[in-house]
Amino acid sequence: MDAQAVSGWQGRSVCVAGLGVSGRAAARVLAERGARVTVVEARDDDALREHAERLRADAGATVRLGDGDTLPEGADLVVTSPGWRPDAPLLSAAAAAGIEIIGEVELAWRLAHDGGADGAADGGAAPWLALTGTNGKTTTVRMLACMLTAAGHRAVAVGNVGTPIVEAVLDKHDVLAVELSSYQLHWSSTVAPYAAAVLNVAPDHIDWHGSFDAYAAAKGRIYAPGTVAIVNADDPVSARLGGPGAKGFTLGTPAPGQLGVVEDLLVDRAFTPDPRREAVELAELRDVRPFAPHNVANALAAAALARAFGVPPEAVREGLRAFTPDPHRIAHVATVDGVDYIDDSKATNPHAAAASLASCRSAVWIAGGLLKGADVDDLVRSCADRLRGVVLLGADRARIAEALARHAPDVPVVDVPDTDTGAMDRVVSAAAGLARPGDTVLLAPAGASFDMFASYGARGEAFAAAVRRLAEGR
Repeated sequence: MDAQAVSGWQGRSVCVAGLGVSGRAAARVLAERGARVTVVEARDDDALREHAERLRADAGATVRLGDGDTLPEGADLVVTSPGWRPDAPLLSAAAAAGIEIIGEVELAWRLAHDGGADGAADGGAAPWLALTGTNGKTTTVRMLACMLTAAGHRAVAVGNVGTPIVEAVLDKHDVLAVELSSYQLHWSSTVAPYAAAVLNVAPDHIDWHGSFDAYAAAKGRIYAPGTVAIVNADDPVSARLGGPGAKGFTLGTPAPGQLGVVEDLLVDRAFTPDPRREAVELAELRDVRPFAPHNVANALAAAALARAFGVPPEAVREGLRAFTPDPHRIAHVATVDGVDYIDDSKATNPHAAAASLASCRSAVWIAGGLLKGADVDDLVRSCADRLRGVVLLGADRARIAEALARHAPDVPVVDVPDTDTGAMDRVVSAAAGLARPGDTVLLAPAGASFDMFASYGARGEAFAAAVRRLAEGR
C-alpha cells in the first residue's frame, strides 16, 4: 500500500498505549501515515529506552516512559496494546472523554481496508482466516499457514505468533492466517474475517475480563456478518458462539457440515459438493504431530479454515506433514529408567493441562504457577484416575493441593516451595522418585510461569535441563 496515498491518518493525534512489539509496530505505521504519535509506557528500563530512542529518531514519535496513566493532551484516538486492562487509568480516562479505543488488530484491519476511516471492506486486501480459543491457537494457526502454503498461496501466520498484524497487512499476501487472543478481540469492532474458528473456550484470563461470560463474549467477536463460522462441535461454548449455520469439527464421526475422524482418517463432510452423501479424505492421524487428541482437534480446525478458503485435500495433508511443532508443547525430553519425561510448559491454564493429561495413561504430574483466577477442581476431578503422583511448585500450588485433597486424596503429593534456580532439579528429582517404569512425568503446570520464570519457555527449558542432569546422573 502506498503510504502517501493514505490520508485517513494525516494530522490525527494518536496515543499508543504500550511499547511492546505490537505497540512499536503500530506507532511506526501510524507515523508513516502522517499521524502525530505519542507512545506511553508505565515501565522504564534500558531496553525500553533503546526502543524509545529508535522511535523518536526513525518515526518522529513522542515516547513517554514511566507514566502509563496520563492521557496525552489532544489525543483523539487510543491504540492499546492487548495486555492493557480496560480499567487501566489511561483507558478509563479515554473512555470517559469519549475518545475511541482500538487495538492493533483493529488498526491493522482499518489500514488494510480503507486507510482508517471506518474499517469498511476493500476487495483488494488479503482475506483473513482467523482463529481464537483458550488453547491451541499458535499450533493451529501455524498448521493453517502450512496448508495454505502447500496450496500455493502466499500466506503467513500473524497475530500472537510474532509478526505484528499492522506490518503483515501492508505486505503482499494472498491470505493471512491470523491468531487472535481474547484481549485483541475485546478491542476490535469492525474486523470481519473471511472464515473464523473458535477452537475451545474454558476459564482463563478471568482476572482481565472480569467474568467467564465476558471472556467468552470476547472470543465470540471473531464472528462477523458474512464470516464463515467454524466451531468445535465437542465444545458447548464454541458451538453456541458460532450460531446456527456454522460448520463444525469433531473428534468423532462427522455429521454433514462437519470435519471429523473416521477410523484413522481425518475427513471433510462440510466443504464438499454433497456433504450428505460425500466425505473427502484429508489426512491420516499419523500425519498429526505431536499426536494427542487435542492436537487432532487443532488439525481439524486448521483444515476447516483451509477448506473454507478452497484449499484442496492434498494440500491439507502436505501442510500437516510440513508442520514443525513449537517447543514446549508435548515435547519428549528423554526416557530415563523406563519413564518418559514430557515438557508441556505451554499448558498455562487448567484446560490445556487437562488435555495434556488425557494423553497419558499414568502420569506424575508437575503442576503450579499463576492460575489467573481459574478454578482447578474440574481439572483434578477429570484426571484423578491417571495420577501416579503430583509434584507442586509455584505461587498457587496450595490451591491445586486443596483440589487434590478433595478429589484425589490417595494420590501422593510432593510440595516444592523453593523458587531459586535449583528448584526445578528438586521438582524433577521428586517426580522421578514417584514414577514407575511405563509412567510419564508430565510438566503441564496449569498456570502461568511469571511467578518463577521469565516465560513458559524458560520454565520448559529449566525442566528439560533438569531432566538431562537426572539422566546423566544415572
